[in-house]
Amino acid sequence: MAERSEREKMVAGDLYLASDPELVEARKHARAQLRRYNASTEDQAPFRFNLLKEFFGSVGARLEIEPPFRCDYGFNIHAGDGLYMNFDCVILDCAEVRIGRNVMFGPGVHVYAATHPLEAAQRIEGPELARPVTIGDNVWVGGRSVICPGVKIGDNTTIGAGSVVTRDIPANVFAAGNPCRVIRSL
Repeated sequence: MAERSEREKMVAGDLYLASDPELVEARKHARAQLRRYNASTEDQAPFRFNLLKEFFGSVGARLEIEPPFRCDYGFNIHAGDGLYMNFDCVILDCAEVRIGRNVMFGPGVHVYAATHPLEAAQRIEGPELARPVTIGDNVWVGGRSVICPGVKIGDNTTIGAGSVVTRDIPANVFAAGNPCRVIRSL
């Protein structure tokens, strides 16, 4: 059986080395694409869309991300139709990040699929981990919220501004806080 690449380990959620040359090159490519995207103007909507279509794993027909935007790789981001992300959003896409249809992110929303071992001895040796993040359809994530690794947010849910989402949030609720918790049903 052939040994898996560090990229395969990363996407599978196993310990991997981010210093692997293939992953370093993929991040360099992402940075180059992001420089082009972030330097573009609002009058270049077709250019922006086509760049994201090439760069992301998949995109819907309507997609708007206000620059500046940052991510690790791009290829692990799957954006549904009608995604809108306000200024200063970040997606650390070491694992898949699936964003449903008609999702809105306020300014400064961060989505983290990247994580690290909890044990210090293992962490300082350098391996990293990743957990997929899934955001359902028709979700609104308020500004400066953080979505942590492995979290799933259900359809039609609203996350209040400044929330830190550390565990799954069901569909059809308003949730907020640090840690984020369900406040009421919608």
